[in-house]
Amino acid sequence: MGKRTAKPGGVEGVEARLDAVAEAFEAGDFETALAGAEGLLADAPEHPAALHYRASALMELGRLEEAEKAFGLALKVAPEDLKVLLGAADCLVCRTEEDREAAEEGLGLCARGLRLAQKAADVERVYEFLLLEGMALNQLGECERALKSVDAALGHMPRSADAQLERGIALFELCRFEEAQAAFEKVLKELPDEALAHHYLGLMAERRGDEKEAKRRFERAQALGPREFPPPVRLEEAEFDRAVEEAVKSLPRHAKQYLDNVTIAVEDIPSDEDLMGQDPPLSPSILGVFLGTPVGERHLTDTFDPYPASIVLYQRNLERFARTREELIEQIGITVMHEVGHFMGLDEDDLWQRGLD
Repeated sequence: MGKRTAKPGGVEGVEARLDAVAEAFEAGDFETALAGAEGLLADAPEHPAALHYRASALMELGRLEEAEKAFGLALKVAPEDLKVLLGAADCLVCRTEEDREAAEEGLGLCARGLRLAQKAADVERVYEFLLLEGMALNQLGECERALKSVDAALGHMPRSADAQLERGIALFELCRFEEAQAAFEKVLKELPDEALAHHYLGLMAERRGDEKEAKRRFERAQALGPREFPPPVRLEEAEFDRAVEEAVKSLPRHAKQYLDNVTIAVEDIPSDEDLMGQDPPLSPSILGVFLGTPVGERHLTDTFDPYPASIVLYQRNLERFARTREELIEQIGITVMHEVGHFMGLDEDDLWQRGLD
């Protein structure tokens, strides 16, 4: 029996085929990388690197649901592979923003990856998992914890503009505006075209009442990131007030019965007093707030409530949140219902479960 010769491109040529996949991926040719990874997996269904490249290519192509499933399969095959863990966490945290469940799942993967990276003394991976952890915590509103993770990441990579950017976001959300200003200005020294930094500097200029600087920063962010920062939808004051009135009229009967003694007001942006009145402080980007004592905490024997109930909507924040006039009108209604929910005693988890977060 003669010596067996491996066929070019067969299973025996897995490393060469994998190199071709990696080369296509690094070149940004994600379709070719995906096709190559899937061809390789047809011959070697549990090859960890091929599974990783397939999932990563799907993520880069915007096929996020498929990417999540692909990363899940890769994690079953290689649960302690740092590249797979990092890719899966990145998919959940960075590519599915405003998805609380995804951020929480990504946070769990970050914790697992961080332990393994520390054990392996892999400083670069430790940094990457800490940064992703900070991003996930910021998304979940746990900004004090996020700041600790990002500061730890900067301890490993002190010149990281990405970590400095996330640090600025955490500081802004914690209403530590001077420190946030310094962080974003530091980012722009390294990355002068970072749209997110310009946007946040615009928000802080707006809070200081510097409309000229705010306008300049917002326009710069819009020019650099037109998809992420489109011009806000604007409503005239009377039209905005009508939308609020319609939202109140549309409330369920059981909710409206509580509103007889509740003031509903509209302001441009939250005041420092509104933000700092709670611990931790409220986000400066909040769309609305309930101020006062929830129904369930009021006592029948009370003759005077020192904190009369009021709901405040923040017009500029709402206008920035929406992409279209229709979306803005819808969001005004959701925000009114959200704050009425707080008045009725519902917490953020209750509201999230009802789709009113």
